[in-house]
Amino acid sequence: MDTELKKKLAGRLKEYRLDEKVSIMEVCGTHTTEFFRTGVKDLFPENLRLVDGPGCPVCVTPNDYLDRAIEIGKLGAVIATFGDMIKVPSSYSSLGEEKAKGMRVEVVYSPVDAMALAEKHPDLEVVFLSVGFETTAPGEASAVLEAKERNLKNFSILPGNKLTAPAVKALLDAGEARIDGFIIPGHVSAITGADVWEFAAKDYGKPCVVAGFEDYDLITGTLALLDLIRKGDARLVNGYTRVVRPGGNPRAREIMFEVFRPADAEWRGIGTIPGSGLAVRDAYAEFDASRRFRVTPPEPREHPGCRCGELLRGLIVPTDCPLFGKACMPERPVGPCMVSTEGPCAAYYKYGR
Repeated sequence: MDTELKKKLAGRLKEYRLDEKVSIMEVCGTHTTEFFRTGVKDLFPENLRLVDGPGCPVCVTPNDYLDRAIEIGKLGAVIATFGDMIKVPSSYSSLGEEKAKGMRVEVVYSPVDAMALAEKHPDLEVVFLSVGFETTAPGEASAVLEAKERNLKNFSILPGNKLTAPAVKALLDAGEARIDGFIIPGHVSAITGADVWEFAAKDYGKPCVVAGFEDYDLITGTLALLDLIRKGDARLVNGYTRVVRPGGNPRAREIMFEVFRPADAEWRGIGTIPGSGLAVRDAYAEFDASRRFRVTPPEPREHPGCRCGELLRGLIVPTDCPLFGKACMPERPVGPCMVSTEGPCAAYYKYGR
């Protein structure tokens, strides 16, 4: 990107005139971090407010998912997980605490790594924590297909994947937060196609811009969204055409829905959203850890004072929480929004204080 053009666009954003307050929501957790890390949020004009949405998969995963994973681990299974799940508090513990007590918890970078672990240790049950949105679900589905083809009997996944658009619809139906427009996830849209977000513009009158993650993408995406809001033009614009193509990635969706089917799912702070989760189809039940291991986790509970739920609904920003930066810090988090690299509290703590 030409440096002078970038400076010109940055200046336009900084000098953008808003006669009244405007609230825009970035749905993606990576957008949350990048707005801060790149300094683009510092360019926001007066009266522009950025609120966080339910776009961090670790953050929206309810406590009872981790409670169940821990109970499965107590049966002797190896819990394979992405690193940011280790410190997330469950109702009564965390994977990190349980690992310190002797539970076998392994950090992996993909479900393929978990499969390799299962192959290396055929005497052990390996359970991969399948948490993520449409971006990662096709890869996890591919792992299940490969495990079935290779007859890998000691590998399974604990399904916790979610679909993003139903969550945004649930927020709009609730009408709790003021949202004048949306910055739409680029990587999710690369799989789903941008058209899955049309409902927000057509049915709810909310302008939407699909944006990438470079500073240029964030500046141009925000400018495009502000122009739409100013004009009262409720439509969807794809500002990330170099990655998001019409129709998305049909092959990735085909693989995803070969293994998974839409199901109702619990979202932290929002509740149960119909058709927003991905459950393992019966044809692949042998790779579904929730059916393979019959455990009864204790009654889930929330941690006193944690306001992650309100944050994920766009009702507050992290600094509104009295625990932020005091009782809740990255080294001793109270809620998941301070743990994940895509968590809004983590972004505010690292870049925004």
